[in-house]
This record gives sequence, C-alpha cells and structure tokens, in this order.
Amino acid sequence: MTVEPTGLRARKKQRTRDALVRVALELFTTQGYERTTVDEIADAVEVSQRTFFRYFASKEEVALAVQEIMESHYVAALRRRPTQEGPFDALRNAVFASWDSIGEAVEEIVPVDLHMRSFQMIESTPALLAAHMRRSTEMEEALARLIADREGLDVDTDPRPRVVVAAFSGVMRVTGRLWGQSGDPTLEAIRSLTETYLDQIGPALAQSWRTPDGS
Repeated sequence: MTVEPTGLRARKKQRTRDALVRVALELFTTQGYERTTVDEIADAVEVSQRTFFRYFASKEEVALAVQEIMESHYVAALRRRPTQEGPFDALRNAVFASWDSIGEAVEEIVPVDLHMRSFQMIESTPALLAAHMRRSTEMEEALARLIADREGLDVDTDPRPRVVVAAFSGVMRVTGRLWGQSGDPTLEAIRSLTETYLDQIGPALAQSWRTPDGS
C-alpha cells in the first residue's frame, strides 16, 4: 500500500477545506444562507457530508471561516505594533496594516470580492449576525487583555483597556454595517469609511459639540 507523504496529505486536506469554504460562500451569497444545505456544499466539492463535518462543525462555522482568518491576522498585526504607540493608535494602525496584507492571505482561499460579499451576507442574516456578535464580544475581551499587557496594566482593576477597545470596536461595527448597506463591496470603500469614522472619535468625545454662538 502506498502511503502519502505527510506534507502532501496536509496540502490535500487544506485544498479540500479551502474548496468547502469557497463553495459555501458562493452558495450563501447567491442563493442565501438559510436556503443552502450542507449536502449541497459537499456535493459541489464532490465530497461526502461526513467529510464536510471533519472540517467544520456546522454551516455557521464555514460561513465565518474567513472572518476567523481576518481576526487572527488583525491580532497578529496588533502584536507587532511599536510599543511607543498609544493604545488607540495601535488598534487603529493594526487595522490598516492588516488590510494592507490580508488580501493575499484571503485570496489563497476565496476571491476578495467574494469575501466582501460574504461580509455583507453575514450582516443581513440574523443567525449569522448573532454568531458574529458573539465572536466580536470574545474578540473585544482578548484585545482588551492584549492592550493591558502592552501597557503593563491589570485589565481587571484598570477599566481603560476595555473602554478603549469598546470605543474602537463600536466604530468598527458601525462602519461595517454602513459599508454593508452602501452597495460598494470593495476594500477601498470600507477603508475610507473606517478612516473617516475613526477620525471622529476625538471630536465626538469633546465636552461640547456646540459652536460658541450656541448653534
């Protein structure tokens, strides 16, 4: 019996996993998440349902697979930010640094435009949006602890890491939602919108928004 080399076997598994993600997102974005079955995804990749469940526990997990890659990429970018950057600048700069390089990582699995369409699909699908929000809450806690470590703080006694992450994450959620409604599924569009909104955090937290004449 011929035994495949470990490296070749691993590459074949990765190709199968990537194909399942790509086909699933194509089906989800064209015919709808709820209307797509695991059997349809498996059949399109020419594997069994059992094989699908070797890679993913559910439709939800495959739908959010690229989001998980994006999150990991972002955390890695944040860990690389210079220590002299303040917490908010580090969070902000890590976003744009990760977007500068994530395209290649994503395109190894799915076309970037498909990823962008899948993000909009998540925003418009209640079951996936709920799962995405749950993951976002977990991500915020991880980011707060990472920021606390950077600053030499105890996240459980100093509220600032959670506060700055909450403010940052809130803006990211707003821009993601607005971008999803904009009809422009490009990285350039969400980047521009995010830059504009992040620039407004300082002015929005000013003591008064009124001009001297009271208007």
